[in-house]
Amino acid sequence: MMDVLIESTKKFEKDLKNLTNTERSITVKKINDCAALLPNHQFNYRKLRRMPLSSALKGYESSLYTLKVSQKLRVILAVDEDPIFDQFILTLFRVVKWDEIDQVYQSIAESLYQEIRHHERELTEIS
Repeated sequence: MMDVLIESTKKFEKDLKNLTNTERSITVKKINDCAALLPNHQFNYRKLRRMPLSSALKGYESSLYTLKVSQKLRVILAVDEDPIFDQFILTLFRVVKWDEIDQVYQSIAESLYQEIRHHERELTEIS
């Protein structure tokens, strides 16, 4: 059985702190429910919505997802399997209102995949 490591960003922690007590409790419960199903491979990825990468990153698969917390709240997170350390890593990036998801996602994707794009440009220039 694999372990689950949950990591969070400072922005996620700030978002969480700005929620009401009820919203915070629901958010933490949804994340814990998600994490509890990962070790036995029982987690159904259909509960998460995979966020697409820009066309500039063709050939790469996004590990960014949104988890629906409530009608108006979503968590942007990454799910990565680390077979070397026999664990799943859940990285929590942000908690946002559903109508802000696309803008916030683009910002996260830009920062995460900036290095990949830079490397691709270098390879293109060489060939």
